[in-house]
Formats: sequence, structure tokens, C-alpha cells
Amino acid sequence: MVPDPTFTSYYGRAVVKPSPWENDIPAYLFAGGLAAGSSLIAAGADLTGRPTLRRSGRLGAIGALSFSMVALVHDLGKPTRFLNMLRVAKLTSPMSVGTWVLSLYGPFAGAAAATEVISLLPPRFRIGPLRLAPYIDRPAGLLAALFAPPVASYTAVLLADTATPSWHSAYKELPFVFVGSAAAASAGLALVTSPVDETGPVRRMALGGAVLELVMEHRMEETMGITAEPLQQGKAGRLMRAARVLTLAGAAGSVFGGRSRTASVMSGAALLAGSVCTRFGVFEAGQASAKDPKYTVVPQRQRVERGESVRFEES
Repeated sequence: MVPDPTFTSYYGRAVVKPSPWENDIPAYLFAGGLAAGSSLIAAGADLTGRPTLRRSGRLGAIGALSFSMVALVHDLGKPTRFLNMLRVAKLTSPMSVGTWVLSLYGPFAGAAAATEVISLLPPRFRIGPLRLAPYIDRPAGLLAALFAPPVASYTAVLLADTATPSWHSAYKELPFVFVGSAAAASAGLALVTSPVDETGPVRRMALGGAVLELVMEHRMEETMGITAEPLQQGKAGRLMRAARVLTLAGAAGSVFGGRSRTASVMSGAALLAGSVCTRFGVFEAGQASAKDPKYTVVPQRQRVERGESVRFEES
């Protein structure tokens, strides 16, 4: 009997290169989702007469978006590199689509936030173009909310479209994980910044986002096969376990905390921290899977054994 062969690669070297990305990118992933969810909350608050919640959502959205763009540009190295990506529109490229989605979302989110700032000014300072603020207030907020779902989800497609094993094999569930995480994080920010008498829908959004994130994350690990191991080990494993604990605690606090301001703030902070851990955990798992050839070679051999075609990609 010939023993089963074990995986190997050329002198044990990695088959795909780890991405050159650093911590700027998971920070960008988190902040983009937070901005998108906050715009949705702000639009709902505007339509249901919750002015403080609307203001916190709009200002939170532009603050998170600004941070996200700073992180992205820092990773790119030059602001002009982001602008250069707008020279073409390629529907088959998640990076190109994402760049255009951000470029369409940003002005509306900025305009909605600007109207909130203008509304805080004394009437004598609302002169010239500033007088138009009441007319663009709601349309800008609703248009920002329209582009928010793609902003929250496209980053997952961007990761899954690479050859990095633990990202690529999660392509089915990762968008749902990121959307749930974005919903939980933005609800958490609203719980921290808004009065409890306006956050009833937000508490339900926190619960829904947390459930979606945790259920799909569990399903993702079940379907990923061996490439799920990096999500359970080392730094990524610690981050993902922390994310689950914080997200569960935040969701429970948002439901059972009732109308306690202290409970709302603590629950919101836990949801925000849980979302940060999720994004950094997924990022670290991908980097770890690229460094170990096992996570590239074993799935390829399994696909060959099942009679499936193997597509060799370059990272």
C-alpha cells in the first residue's frame, strides 16, 4: 500500500503572495461599512421624525467616510492614484466598481452632513447658497442611503475576488458577514450618540445585524473547508472570538437594556468594537492563509479529486 501523499510546494514556499496591504485596509473596510449603515439610519430617522438620530447618523457617516478615504489614500500612497481609477469604469473589476460607488455616495453623504451643520448656525449666518440647505436636506440624505448598501458590501467582493485562499473561499457568505457587521456597528454608533427615546428602531437593527453577521460567519467557516483554519487560529482566531463575544454582548444589551442610557452606550461600544475585530480578523486570516502553501495546495487537490477544474491565479 502506498501511503497517501501529503501536500507540498516548491521548497515549502508560498504559492500565492500575501497582499501588500497593512492595517490601513481593515480600518478602511470597517469605516466604510460604518458610514454606509449610518446613512441608512439617518434616512430612516429623517422619514420618521427623529432629528437627533438623523443628525448623529449623517455626521457619523461623513466622519467615518472621511476616515475611510484617508486610510485608503494612505495605503495607495498618493491621492492621485484614487483619481486615476476614475478614468475607466470596468464592471468586472470590484475595485473599479467600488471606486465609482464611493465617488457617487460621498457627495450626497457630505451634502446631507453639511445641511446638519448649517441648521446649527444662527439664522443671520445662513446667507447666499446656505439658504438652499432646507431644499437639499432630505434628497441628499435619501440618495446617500440609496448608495449605502453597495458601499457596505463591495469590500467583501473585493477581498473574495483575490487569490488569497481564506478570502476567496468565503466569497458566498463574506458579503453578508460584512453587511451584518456594518449594520451592527452603525446601530452601535447611534446607540452611543442618540437619546434612548429615538433609538427604538436602532436597537432592532443592532439585533438584526448581529444575528446576520454571526449566523453567516458560522456558515462561512463551515463551507470554507481547510481554509477556515486561519480564522480559528493565531491572531485572527483571537480577533474573531473577541468579535463574537462583543457582538453578542452588544446585541443582548441593546435588547434587554431597555431605556437605560448607560446600557445603550455600553451596548453600542461593544457593537462597534465587535465590528472592528471582525474586519481585522478576516484580514489577518487572509494574510495567514496566503503565507502557508497548505491552504492553496490542499483545496486544489480536493477539487481535482472531485473532478472539478482548477484555476491557477496570481495574487
